[in-house]
Amino acid sequence: MSIMDKLKKNSKLKTTEVLSESKFFNNKEQVSTPVPMMNVALSGSIDGGLTPGLTVLAGPSKHFKTSFTLLIAAAYLKKYEDAVMLFYDSEFGSPASYFEQFDIDTARVLHTPITNVEELKFDLIAQLEGMDKSDRVIVVIDSIGNLASKKEMEDAINEKSVADMSRAKALKGLFRMCTPYLAMKNIPMIAVNHTYKEIGLFPKDIVSGGTGIYYSANNIWILGRRQNKKGTEIQGYDFVINVEKSRFVKEKSKIPITVSWEGGVAPWSGLLEVALAGGYVVKPSNGWYSSVDMNTGEVSEKKVREAGTLEESFWKPIFDSTDFAEFIKKQYTIGYQTEVDMDEVIMNEGE
Repeated sequence: MSIMDKLKKNSKLKTTEVLSESKFFNNKEQVSTPVPMMNVALSGSIDGGLTPGLTVLAGPSKHFKTSFTLLIAAAYLKKYEDAVMLFYDSEFGSPASYFEQFDIDTARVLHTPITNVEELKFDLIAQLEGMDKSDRVIVVIDSIGNLASKKEMEDAINEKSVADMSRAKALKGLFRMCTPYLAMKNIPMIAVNHTYKEIGLFPKDIVSGGTGIYYSANNIWILGRRQNKKGTEIQGYDFVINVEKSRFVKEKSKIPITVSWEGGVAPWSGLLEVALAGGYVVKPSNGWYSSVDMNTGEVSEKKVREAGTLEESFWKPIFDSTDFAEFIKKQYTIGYQTEVDMDEVIMNEGE
């Protein structure tokens, strides 16, 4: 008997396996969204996507955090027809029609209202404990930032005005306990959270809830935005997903996504900035864009306006005939050398 076989036999845990054969380490399932650059933000690849574990979407109010969350959740429910969503709600700002906009059947959503962290902790752990690995469930919490602790609520009821030091501790305990369940039972969980500005000369955005979220999360996004105007009329927003933490994507990566009032999230948005940076697309004249033959360096005679770059017909030939997908992967995935500075490109395109 080899040493490895002896160690396996002596283990008290049934889940012990050789790492190369471990079902908890290899072949993690990924759920792709219809937005390639959102898949990049989740996994580093346009054909990647959501993995089991905790993903946190943080930002100020009205930054489409819930919209992005439901878009990702909808992709999970679409991939697995028997899947359901466990929706913990502390904000009560998402009517049934909001889910229907993302083609989410509300009959597949178990809505659980919560008023404090402890309620969430006790119910979520009970639910995770009762799930099997074969159960297709996606957990959504909207939101962490809006949850008080039980002590904070009791103090308010008893008219006590004292600082609450228990909330961060309770949240840390919550995520510490649920993280193993998510990994071992292949359950993705998305938590909406808030940000606040730290005090200082150059304040940066801080994700609320303490350090527990940082320790447990696979991905933490901080969403930023700027107005997308046509003349003086606001058409929508250009968002930037700032990757605050990731197990797959290079931290501090900036990934642009466009949202319009009429069309919602533009599926092919964000690719233009990366293609310009890599030389796969050029601007032959102001306001026009053309693809480039990467073998000959010749610029295509076909030109489109920026709106045309939000169409699949513009990008499919580029992906089919070049290594653009691999360029994106190297640009954003941990373990590859970054080839261009995207910060400067995104800033220039926004001017």
